[in-house]
Amino acid sequence: MSIRNQNGNAVEQTVQPKTEVSFRSPAKKDGAAVWELIKHTGVLDLNSSYSYLMWCDIFSETSIVATEDENVCGFISGYIHPKKANTLFIWQVAVHESGRGKGLASRMLKELLGRVACEKVQYLEATVSPSNVASTNLFKGLARSLETNCIITDYFTSTDFPQEGHEDELLFKIGPIKKDKG
Repeated sequence: MSIRNQNGNAVEQTVQPKTEVSFRSPAKKDGAAVWELIKHTGVLDLNSSYSYLMWCDIFSETSIVATEDENVCGFISGYIHPKKANTLFIWQVAVHESGRGKGLASRMLKELLGRVACEKVQYLEATVSPSNVASTNLFKGLARSLETNCIITDYFTSTDFPQEGHEDELLFKIGPIKKDKG
């Protein structure tokens, strides 16, 4: 496509096609990219690379990766709570900076809730530190969009953590979640 610059000269312009973000269960091969994504956020607790390999393999049905052009641009780790079979606990939510503010995390959560592995899920839980405004907005927004409750209670205090400087972690409990039967 040709356009004219301010001098009136023709300049070739290439139009980059918009790429779609796709969602899928993570696989072991995604572990390294997920570790890099978490590291790159600079705000999430970075677990060992081994733990992300395990999340992507063992907990793949209750976790999700978002990809764009084959690159991991989002990740949510979650599991069915061992003491509450109707509860999906979300461990971490990460979105690459290029995808922030576009509803990607919310879309990943809804995609997860629609999976067969989550068909009995009536509640979603996550812990969020008070300074994490993005996650607070994400979970409150999810509750609004699902037209359900978001109850926030104290969970871990800063003194529960072995290192100094870790914030409290509040427990967000969203639900009951109504599922469409058709």
